[in-house]
Amino acid sequence: MRRLPVYLLIDTSGSMKGEPITSVREGLETMVASLRRDPFALESVNLCIITFDRECRCVLPLTPLDELQLPEINTPDSGPTHTGAALKLLCELVDRDVRKSTAEVKGDWMPLLFLMTDGKPSDIQLYRMMTAEVKKRHFASIVACAAGPSAKTDPLLELTSTVYSLDTVDSSGFMQFFKWVSSSIGVGNRSMGASDELELPPPPEEVNIIC
Repeated sequence: MRRLPVYLLIDTSGSMKGEPITSVREGLETMVASLRRDPFALESVNLCIITFDRECRCVLPLTPLDELQLPEINTPDSGPTHTGAALKLLCELVDRDVRKSTAEVKGDWMPLLFLMTDGKPSDIQLYRMMTAEVKKRHFASIVACAAGPSAKTDPLLELTSTVYSLDTVDSSGFMQFFKWVSSSIGVGNRSMGASDELELPPPPEEVNIIC
């Protein structure tokens, strides 16, 4: 069975401490539970989670849904948001883990990327360098979400033309966003091989379309 690699990059900087990161954990649990009810997703979706604040960590390596246990996700009290370093780690993991097709065997489907942040990159020079590298990896879809009033959308538009925003960083908004992510993954899982373009489902009303 060909895998559909899905990468989640989650901002865990100090501003996400408290209710926001608790809501992210709950949203992830809802997303995984929803995907596990989808037999198509259960057979092929493999999930990887990268968190980023002053440090970047792969808290969940690429793992099949049926073997997945969500990791503990924590935030520091304060510190920078190293989004560029997170993209650098992402490229390294994609190069290592995504299986390429050969003459004998078909490789993985093109991966999906979802990035969520409530601020802006502190390492903007590295960020801009790595956005070009990410685009070379041929993701089927790259979706970025700016969460809360302090999130900046302009840097995200350098990474992808598919940018959404949440007005708040409360549990309701995050829950709806992750439900939508699970729907998007389900759509991507079914459409792979039928088209080079991934048509995302309409976002919920809590999620605003930026571009």
